Amino acid sequence: MTSILTNAAAMAALSTLRSISTSMESTQARVSSGLRVETAADNSAYWSIATTMKSDNKALSTVQDALGLGAAKTDTAYTGLNNAIDVVSEIKAKLVASREPGVDKTKINKELTELKNQLSSTAQSASFSGENWLYNTSTTALGTKEMVGSFTRSADGSVAVGVLKFDASTSVLIDTKDVTKGQLTKAISVDPAKTGTATATFYLIAVSGATMSGNAITLTNTTTDTDVEGMISAVDKILLDLTDAASTLGATNKRISMQDDFMADLMDVIDKGVGRLVDADMNEESTRLKALQTQQQLGIQSLSIANSNSESILSLFR
Repeated sequence: MTSILTNAAAMAALSTLRSISTSMESTQARVSSGLRVETAADNSAYWSIATTMKSDNKALSTVQDALGLGAAKTDTAYTGLNNAIDVVSEIKAKLVASREPGVDKTKINKELTELKNQLSSTAQSASFSGENWLYNTSTTALGTKEMVGSFTRSADGSVAVGVLKFDASTSVLIDTKDVTKGQLTKAISVDPAKTGTATATFYLIAVSGATMSGNAITLTNTTTDTDVEGMISAVDKILLDLTDAASTLGATNKRISMQDDFMADLMDVIDKGVGRLVDADMNEESTRLKALQTQQQLGIQSLSIANSNSESILSLFR
């Protein structure tokens, strides 16, 4: 039956054209955004996972920044400690040289004074972002320093921030409030048999206004050989303590570096995983878009033919 009121062919062609247009809009959106799942309406499960992981990746990026700050602090402290070890080694060498008979000990002491000034300068200069792990002027002793090192999400969805720790009390060279807490200011006890004093304790750097315990490591022409040997023993013990502190700090710095590399790799893996969930396959989408464009042209042509069928009725009235 042919009707001029109801054109079934045109209605079918129009429905098909609408379906094609809807598919084209979806495909064009994927091509323009590069995402297969852009909103929760596209795939709520994948969208939820991807959104959470993207948020976690931002947190990991912040952790990486914090690791960079921690690395800068440990690098600064390690550089200062390493320089202090070199200077203390030089002091040890000067003391050994003063043991030589006939040497003018007062001239060597002038060198010792300059080396001590260098140690003080090194300790005060080893500061980064307002933190100095070698020089303490506060009544509160330097304790354990924490550096943000990780961000984790457990299976139940709870999150936690992990920290890397370093006991900064082991690296303090000079403590102006409590000389017993400074590696260079505290009293070092040695074997009394190696000294000509009853106390058998020495300190390397004196703090102005503080009560020092023991004998200063200084030389005069009256300094005995046994005193010099006691000073050498004390300086050697200081050197061992500094080496141990630098070793621990170096291990912490290495841990930070390894964690930073891991964070970078982890962020890349998460990005890749999120991409697998929500990224559009551009080869597939471009092929689909081309096919839909062809279907759209055919649909328009089909609708045009269906609409022209009604015009053929006019020939019956001629």
